[in-house]
Amino acid sequence: MGTTMHHRFLLNFRYILSRCHSVSSLQKLQLAVREEVEAKNYVKIPDLLISFESCQNSNPFSFFSSFPQNLQEQIVDEMLQSFIPIRPRSKAQLAYSYLLSYTLQSSHPFPLALAILQRTLRSGCLPVPQTHVLLSSAWLDRRCLSHSVANILLQMQSIGYHTDCGTCNYLLTSLCAVDQLAEAVKVLRGMGGAGCIPDSNSYGTVIGAMCKVRKTAEAWDLMKQMVKHYGLTPEQGTLVKLLAALRANREIWKSVEMIEFLEKEGNSVGFESYELVIEGCLEKREYVLAAKVAMGMTERGFIPYIRVRQKIIEGLASIGEWKIAYVVRQGFAALKS
Repeated sequence: MGTTMHHRFLLNFRYILSRCHSVSSLQKLQLAVREEVEAKNYVKIPDLLISFESCQNSNPFSFFSSFPQNLQEQIVDEMLQSFIPIRPRSKAQLAYSYLLSYTLQSSHPFPLALAILQRTLRSGCLPVPQTHVLLSSAWLDRRCLSHSVANILLQMQSIGYHTDCGTCNYLLTSLCAVDQLAEAVKVLRGMGGAGCIPDSNSYGTVIGAMCKVRKTAEAWDLMKQMVKHYGLTPEQGTLVKLLAALRANREIWKSVEMIEFLEKEGNSVGFESYELVIEGCLEKREYVLAAKVAMGMTERGFIPYIRVRQKIIEGLASIGEWKIAYVVRQGFAALKS
């Protein structure tokens, strides 16, 4: 029994020693970072963080909280600019990560957090996954104070930065990641007011998230908006997601309408999209509609799979549409398929 108690005492003592060492290391890191900040030797900070990486149990920039907001903005801006020439650029990733984490959890996250996010992305680095939650939370808190999307984004100009699609698209991804789809749509529609026109990735992010939860009506409207109002070409992957969601909801007529709309607007439709629509038609026994899509598909140089062609012919025959079946078969034969 005495041996056991002695053993437990040694374990507890070693644990206390390790904790003291950890605290000491953390304090040493924070002190070293602060010294470099006060000396404006910002380029040394990435190496410092890397060398102390194993003992970082809290944010090494937490001492910023004792500085006035305007001084924080000045220091962080100088730091971000000093990181630009650093090579390899990934060396500054840890510094960006801690700066962004600290700022997003501060009482005044914007516009500084957006500037840090922008520099992080432009450096080729990606924020840690937890950033999606922190960014969404901070954004929604600010929006609850009746700040418009454009107003929040335009605040970047006050510290010498300008909104771009990369920053906004990451914000859209973050909101979609936490199921804030309605807010993501508001951001998408408010970007233009901040001088940042959405691109295909902007719309693709939100449309993809809508399709994932089968909100096809909203996704449909966004697809038409991006093509009609902004003249954007949807990525084939985005179109496939929308058509797959429409098929899952058995809204096959809407799928055909979407293809016709895109073709009318001069956008190309890929093989996979046509196949999805035709298979959806066959599932609903819309054989005439399937034949129409298949013929339009062949006119653009795509040949449906043989199994699909057979189902179309057999389906038309089963409902007595012999003439249409004959014309479709002749069309397939002309392709030597």
